[in-house]
Amino acid sequence: MTTADPTIISVDADRVIADLTELLEIPSVSGSDAEVDAQAWLAGRWREEGLDVDQWDIDLPTITADPDFPGMEVDRRHALGVTATLRGTGGGATLLLDGHTDVVPPGDVDAWTGDPFVVRRQVVDGQDALVARGASDMKAGVASMWAAVRAIAEAGIRLRGDVILAPVSGEEDGGLGTFALLRHGIRADMSIVPEPTELNIVPGNGGALTFRLTVRGLAAHASMRTSGVSVIERFIPIYRALEQLEARRNADVDPIMHRWPVAYPLSIGTVHAGDWASTVPDLLIAEGRLGVALGETVTQARAELEAVVAETCAADPWLRDHPVEVTWWGGQFASGRTDPAHPITSIVAEEHRSLLGNEPEVYGGPYGSDLRLLTGIGGIPTVHYGPGVPTSAHTPDEYTPVSQVVDAANAMVRMIMRICG
Repeated sequence: MTTADPTIISVDADRVIADLTELLEIPSVSGSDAEVDAQAWLAGRWREEGLDVDQWDIDLPTITADPDFPGMEVDRRHALGVTATLRGTGGGATLLLDGHTDVVPPGDVDAWTGDPFVVRRQVVDGQDALVARGASDMKAGVASMWAAVRAIAEAGIRLRGDVILAPVSGEEDGGLGTFALLRHGIRADMSIVPEPTELNIVPGNGGALTFRLTVRGLAAHASMRTSGVSVIERFIPIYRALEQLEARRNADVDPIMHRWPVAYPLSIGTVHAGDWASTVPDLLIAEGRLGVALGETVTQARAELEAVVAETCAADPWLRDHPVEVTWWGGQFASGRTDPAHPITSIVAEEHRSLLGNEPEVYGGPYGSDLRLLTGIGGIPTVHYGPGVPTSAHTPDEYTPVSQVVDAANAMVRMIMRICG
């Protein structure tokens, strides 16, 4: 067995940025053909580098019919599962590096300073950065975990345990890729998900449930509006009740969530009502997101929102007889939590500190992620640790600092060697 001091093993910075640039220029929006292209491209590259690659077609009808399937918000005709394993000699722990390669749509392209899928290297907030859709969330993390495994392999180091690279799809709209990975039989002793944390450690996430409210009224000519029932007016007390529910749900939160002014947000994202300016609107559809608290089940979170809607309807003469319908659709993210005292957290913190000389912050995220699938269905202690600025995710001119990509990769070299042996 070859042994080496991890302090003298480092990634090729130019190479990791070149790889990241190629990956960013694959427009792998959730549900698009390019989502599959990104998976296939990585599988091909990893075969070339000598990793043990497993690639399979995800059986979408079977997976989506699974009673534990976490939901999906876009149509898919095809989806791939991919893993690439650096095999150990035996006797060590298995580490799973799980990172999603799908990205959200760019939105209004006029809000960008250039093509969202043509990488620009420029100074952002005083830092040398790469700008493109997915730069922060989370292709930078995927490139970092890839570079770390490659550096270990090319240094001739033989780990005792296996390290598994898993570039998953469908994270942005529910978690298809990681769910399929677990159903495929992948297991590990620990996992690092290199979501954008600015090289801090996130051992838990609040969940997120997508819901739809349907409010029905009575149409009338606008000149005689009092003979109708406006769904907009009927929606207002529902909206106020949801605001109060959010306040109650955030009055006492898990200590690792204290970083956030609202740890478990409840928001309305879209409202559509009416079909003619001179008609009292008789149908309103509102869609939103409910944050799920750490330690709370999805069933409990749904029941609380449904109860508030029902109570509000009962207090309104019209809604009492025409109650608002609540539908749960799209991504259904449970919360997930790894005990901050678990060795995965201390190992990541110690190796970060050893390399970079500062103390990473440990906190919980208010967003849903695949962590909850890995800790819940997989029973795998998992933390987020990766490059990228969380507030840049999903925004125009999304970016990640180049230094963070390289630092994350070098830190993961140490973490892999520490965990796998």
